[in-house]
Amino acid sequence: MLSLSDISLTAETTTSFSHSFAAGEISVVLGANQSGKTDLCRLIAGLNTRARGKISLDGQSLDSLSPRQRPVGMVYQAFVNYPNLTVFENIASPLRAQKTDAATMQATVGSLAEKLQISALLQRYPHELSGGQQQRVAIARAMAKGALVLLLDEPLVNLDFKLRESLELELRDLLRASQTTVIYTSSDPRDAFTLGDQLLLLHKGQKLQCGTPLSVYENPESAEAMALMADPDINRFYRDDTLCALRPEHLSLSAAPGAGTAAIEFDMRVIACETSGSESFIHGEVEGREWVLRQGGMLSVAVGQDLKISAAERDVVRF
Repeated sequence: MLSLSDISLTAETTTSFSHSFAAGEISVVLGANQSGKTDLCRLIAGLNTRARGKISLDGQSLDSLSPRQRPVGMVYQAFVNYPNLTVFENIASPLRAQKTDAATMQATVGSLAEKLQISALLQRYPHELSGGQQQRVAIARAMAKGALVLLLDEPLVNLDFKLRESLELELRDLLRASQTTVIYTSSDPRDAFTLGDQLLLLHKGQKLQCGTPLSVYENPESAEAMALMADPDINRFYRDDTLCALRPEHLSLSAAPGAGTAAIEFDMRVIACETSGSESFIHGEVEGREWVLRQGGMLSVAVGQDLKISAAERDVVRF
């Protein structure tokens, strides 16, 4: 188990938090830009000198260990490979640093290359690879170190959508089979459901909430936590001086959300409408705030049109 105690991610932070990452699980750290995701990874890797706190792995302190001495591998969102080395040499570089014998090095690199489907690329150089291939090499190199903890800092964010989606599924299966403790940072809530066994939400360098992705989605403890798990953003409103929120997918154009269901209704003036073919998003003004409604299929509405929208009372979250 990787344990963080009284962590402050920057020197300016006056509050701290503690958290534990279970051995062999994939933990997704979700947060917006500047939330502290990269700072957290750098702290664990021993690269963040501005942070404070104590870090231990299976009861053993890592605080006095240099980045090279820590059993931690890290992959950045940028494709960081040595340009003058072949793919084989890139993956083998941490093994050479550990003075691994040639036979073991060959077997380890070959096994990782096969799992990541880059066996045919071992004699190529990074500039001869696509973005997805370069990232696979970076991941293989991090895993070759034999790290007990693998830090993946938004590793697929620079890839196109289809490649990212397919590689994400392959990566999930590979990481689970390795039984390595994985910390995967992202700003996309879909990654939490696709990859995560556990989820940690960060906001402005602070721990917002943790748990399984489903439990955090269904039981948000704050509007900020609910918003981080929403795509697009949640719809906020007040009732009796209480902040309330509705997810875009819980709004309906129908007069009532279902027979026998208690409903709450709103008036919306359409600002914009967009569709991806399989689903549509209607943006509009409700009670002086911009809202968005999400529904499957194609919807035809006009800008400036007045609509009646509704939601089930059970879907209203109150804070």
